[in-house]
Amino acid sequence: MNDLLITNARILTLAAGTIPRRSSAMRNLSIIDNGSVLIRNGRIVEVHDNSQNPQTPVGGNATTIDAHGRVLMPAFVDCHTHACWAGQRFDEFEQKLAGATYLDILKAGGGIMSTVRAVRSATQTELTDLLHLRLTRMAALGTTTVEIKSGYGLDTDTEIKMLRAIEASSEMSPLHVSPTFLGAHAIDPDNPKFIEQTILDTLPAVATEFPGITCDAYCEDGAWSLDETTRLFEKAQQLGCPLRIHADQFNALGMTTRAVKMGAISVDHLEASTDSELRILAQSDTMGVVLPASGFQLDDRYAPARTFLDMNGALAIATNYNPGSAPSPSIPFTIALTCRKLRLTPAEAITCATINAAHVLRISTETGSIETGKRADLQLLDCIDERELSYEFATPGPALLLAAGQIIHQRGSSEH
Repeated sequence: MNDLLITNARILTLAAGTIPRRSSAMRNLSIIDNGSVLIRNGRIVEVHDNSQNPQTPVGGNATTIDAHGRVLMPAFVDCHTHACWAGQRFDEFEQKLAGATYLDILKAGGGIMSTVRAVRSATQTELTDLLHLRLTRMAALGTTTVEIKSGYGLDTDTEIKMLRAIEASSEMSPLHVSPTFLGAHAIDPDNPKFIEQTILDTLPAVATEFPGITCDAYCEDGAWSLDETTRLFEKAQQLGCPLRIHADQFNALGMTTRAVKMGAISVDHLEASTDSELRILAQSDTMGVVLPASGFQLDDRYAPARTFLDMNGALAIATNYNPGSAPSPSIPFTIALTCRKLRLTPAEAITCATINAAHVLRISTETGSIETGKRADLQLLDCIDERELSYEFATPGPALLLAAGQIIHQRGSSEH
């Protein structure tokens, strides 16, 4: 494999140490105004500041890309998605336009259960092919690392089918895929033993086939209660599964505080969190993950991310890509919403979508920043000022995207 040298770039290194960024560090993108990056065998082998030493690095048989002053930054890490699904929910979208709420549709057997029925009917190959198409869309928008949850099966066989499809898609795609078990996504109204079977049968079966997989749950009115979620998580910990949680999307049920006590990796959503819960979360090692595309799609309710950051919380953002509440594969659009609706600065939003998101997935030693030794997951933007990424919206993705040093997306660029 030939070396690859990207030179004359404005590099957002996000060089960040070993812990998630908080407070003022969120706004420090560790920028090299004019630099070069040398890549070999899929890894970054040198990050060079041209202003400190005009002699740029040269690799053997290196292919050189002149960035012409454009922004080179880490590829996006999308740390919360439900991108594996079948079927469509266009009819529910029209119901929402007519005034139905998300919880109304869920309680009427629609929402998540509508997709559950479609996924149960789909073959593993069909799920794999659909997911592969969605991963291609995400890559075109600058993402190279994706967390993907199960949760549209709600029985042992279908949950495992989903996780196998996610695994197969990972083998087909150049993107790095991180699977999560979300068997506690909703309550199956047709199965009176659903809670017990999920805890005692489905979770152990999943943990046997996918050792150490993260266990997630949706704690909300009409879904899993606080006590039910706690029982699931206690079992998951016995099986060696890390924890994440959907909490406080519509109602604060106490799960945020409980998740912190149980050592969860993250609490995701937070739209309805109280200040006291946010403070408990901010003072812990558990990260917050906010999903503004859900507010855009559903009800214009957004998490108090500014308050959480000002409390010194560790924050990430993600698309929540799914067929109901967040039908968008775009981290750039998520960044635009984060700045407009959650009042983060452009630099803070970039940090949330790169190095801090990598910490949520526990892969910050591999990706999320541009540092020697890390996987060369990079994107070259078609602009010379990174603030354009949040200022514009509904725009094309990067001019160039690399996953593990391989160019997986490229388009024409404009002159600046």
